[in-house]
Amino acid sequence: MCCSYIDVMDFIEEEDIKFIRLSFVDIAGIQKNISIMPSELKRAFTDGIAFDASSIYGFGDEVSSDLFLKPVAQTIQILPWRPDQGRVARMFCGIYKPDGTPFELDSRRLLKEAVDAAKKKGITFNFGAEFEFYLFKRDENGCDTKIPFDNAGYMDNAPEDKGEDVRRDICFTLLNMDIMPESSHHEMGPGQNEIDFKYSDAITSADNAVTFKKVVASVSDVNGLCADFSPKPLPEKSGSGLHINMSVKSTDGKDHSRGMLAGILAHVAEMTAFLNPCEESYKRLGRDKAPKYITWSHENRSQLVRIPAAKGEYRRLELRSPDPTVNPYVAYALLIRAAMDGIENGLEPPEPQNVNLYIAPESVTKQLKLLPGSYEAAAELARNSEFIKQNIPLGFLR
Repeated sequence: MCCSYIDVMDFIEEEDIKFIRLSFVDIAGIQKNISIMPSELKRAFTDGIAFDASSIYGFGDEVSSDLFLKPVAQTIQILPWRPDQGRVARMFCGIYKPDGTPFELDSRRLLKEAVDAAKKKGITFNFGAEFEFYLFKRDENGCDTKIPFDNAGYMDNAPEDKGEDVRRDICFTLLNMDIMPESSHHEMGPGQNEIDFKYSDAITSADNAVTFKKVVASVSDVNGLCADFSPKPLPEKSGSGLHINMSVKSTDGKDHSRGMLAGILAHVAEMTAFLNPCEESYKRLGRDKAPKYITWSHENRSQLVRIPAAKGEYRRLELRSPDPTVNPYVAYALLIRAAMDGIENGLEPPEPQNVNLYIAPESVTKQLKLLPGSYEAAAELARNSEFIKQNIPLGFLR
């Protein structure tokens, strides 16, 4: 692992790297980058590389538009889909103001602060992600369409499932970038796929989530397809979710899972604007295995949070409402803050709902709390939430 500028320069020489992409994300979690030559790396590490922040979504206007990128040495990765000669590498960066202070809308820094605050209390969290996405055909001009790549169903095989070769290429690319995919399969919708990757610490997992979407888009493009991560690309078909798996460990050896669960359930409505950050997100909730009630139980996929059947290191909770349009750094930061509130204040979760909430009678559902039903309602909850105000700049609201 590269830990310093010297390590990075040695790696670049050994691997014949000619271009370095300095990467970051906007408030929506969309990856951005500026490419530099190796000769500029020393300046990047010491002074930073300037960019026009006014042209980045959510970063401000032209009045104070200069920001600087400083690379994080440990994140350097070769991009396998680029040429082998004159290779291209990527590093995630911190974002700084001209006076050297951190930029408040640097979402990777936001997550690091949440991680560090939890570590001071002897607690660490791991995250895993289960991404669903659609593969659509392109027309004769190479433009994106909404025509599914196949008409297969859940966990079908070839020849009905035409996406298995694409998923295989995606998984091999991830492995080449030291990201470990756990499983992949065709999902319920036509042309819909799912790939899950192994849990990691919070920051690595968020980096991996951003990288994953870029890998899927790049591999799909090579195969003449377009990848769609929107939550409801086909109105009458299954929506796409991002199931977030989360586990907790502590230096005192205590099991804090119950407090983690309680804190997340207590604050999930306030966090929904960041977990489901576009209006289309709310067309999915309440259907397509995307629960709308603030409930939990073991194994039950109709619940907002389920505790999967697992043993040892794989014990975790799974939050089922988010979709792939989340900014993973923001989502993970808020989940850590909510979990810590539950742990530190001894919160208790409600009783589990061991019923199928998709078909449960009104006598059951009318007593249950609901997630907000629109982005406007979710954003209003966030704006009025003391929990949100204490833990995240409202500038992250889209």
